Amino acid sequence: MTSPVWRKSRRSTEGTTAQCVETAKLAGAVGVRGSRRPEGGHLVLTAEQFATLIRLINSNGPAL
Repeated sequence: MTSPVWRKSRRSTEGTTAQCVETAKLAGAVGVRGSRRPEGGHLVLTAEQFATLIRLINSNGPAL
């Protein structure tokens, strides 16, 4: 089993202190973790859950 490749948006560091989330493709899921403390664990979301999360964020949905 290989380690997941964590990525963050190129736009996440524009004018910020690089505090953002990172995502990774996992077996049948998407991993989401905080970039400030990557060793702190991660969430595992289905593709549908991840799409819903992105849709809420893009529509200025409820504060998380």
